[in-house]
Amino acid sequence: MTKGRLEAFSDGVIAILITIMVLELRVPPRPDVAALLPLWPVFLSYVLSFIFLGIYWNNHHHLMQAVRVVNGRVLWANSHLLFWLSLIPFTTAWMGENHFAPAPVALYGVNLVCAGCAYFILTRVLLAVHGPSSLLARAVGTDSKGKISVVMYALAIPMACRMPALACGLYGAVAIMWLIPDRRIEKVLLTADE
Repeated sequence: MTKGRLEAFSDGVIAILITIMVLELRVPPRPDVAALLPLWPVFLSYVLSFIFLGIYWNNHHHLMQAVRVVNGRVLWANSHLLFWLSLIPFTTAWMGENHFAPAPVALYGVNLVCAGCAYFILTRVLLAVHGPSSLLARAVGTDSKGKISVVMYALAIPMACRMPALACGLYGAVAIMWLIPDRRIEKVLLTADE
């Protein structure tokens, strides 16, 4: 099977998720700037989740550049990732609407852990299809950044019960870590083309 439909479907789902999140932002009833102040938790949670969805879209795009073929297992692993990503608008809204209360912040972390694990599973299934000496295997490498991310999300979950602001800080730290470009796949693909 070719990867085109998988990429198109994944791109469409992520675009819809971002659209759903932005539609959750309610316009204040008054036309003054002060009316925006009560919305800061909703907006801040939206920004954080937009960044995470952008990171997943970006990494998925780069990953698919090194993929040559997909099979049924890959399709299911990709659907598993999209399932967890599809819950981000819900956990985002609950966290923002409740001003970063402990339970919503913890559930947001659970959502991030599950999405991170699903992405890891997707890469392992793709590696099984392509083999240990493939271009994809060289491009993925050890994926230490992905593993560190999941550990940081997991540490933030129990932290959210007592210090939700600190847990959100860990989520933000992971986002910042991923905003620093990860060029390993690009490097491998460039050297393969030469």
